[in-house]
Amino acid sequence: MGELSGRVALVTGTAHGIGTAIADGLEEDGATVHRVDRDTADLTDPAQVAKVISRLGRIDVLVNNAGGVVGQVGKPLDQVSDDEWRAIVDANLTSAFLCTRAVIPAMKAARAGWIVNISSGAGRSVSLTGIQAYASAKAGLIGFTRQTARELGRHGIRVNSVAPGFLRSNPASELQWEAMGPIGQARLLDSIALGRLGAPEEVARAVLFFVGDDAAYVTGQTISVDGGHWMLG
Repeated sequence: MGELSGRVALVTGTAHGIGTAIADGLEEDGATVHRVDRDTADLTDPAQVAKVISRLGRIDVLVNNAGGVVGQVGKPLDQVSDDEWRAIVDANLTSAFLCTRAVIPAMKAARAGWIVNISSGAGRSVSLTGIQAYASAKAGLIGFTRQTARELGRHGIRVNSVAPGFLRSNPASELQWEAMGPIGQARLLDSIALGRLGAPEEVARAVLFFVGDDAAYVTGQTISVDGGHWMLG
């Protein structure tokens, strides 16, 4: 029996990479895991979020991983459209707000809950691709983590965040890696204290720590899983 046996988890953004690794890790530790990605529901739509939570029932563990750059690339701020800004903020921050709002009534009633928000190194420093909305949304997610941890702690709900560094974990990050070219790739690796890129499974292990008993007195925290890249931020 795993440590999380008997708990029901919802992980968003599970189509590939980090989300898949987190969901797999939770299952391996005994949790029953529901996986939701953009093909399952639009998590920026309050009605669809409410429908998903109503269908799934009890949720003990929520991992807000959905997000990304929604196909965008960096451009000067004065060329960013309203729709481009909203698309990234909604995908990364609004979705986390909606999912969290939907699950906390039952968590409050149970006097227990575990929420982990997947931010980014961009939220603690800057976006490597220069996408202003992405850096802003991921920084907002860290602020959302702190605020909700403060509010929900007295209800037995712990809220924490993980800020991964750059990972080659999905098609978008592969394109970003290729666009860096050999010089840019070498420069990035040189900026990482451990001298290598991380793996989605290493992010998943940080999530497992936060939802496990070893973190019973930990809330409102953000762990950078980036090989030490944050120290240059």
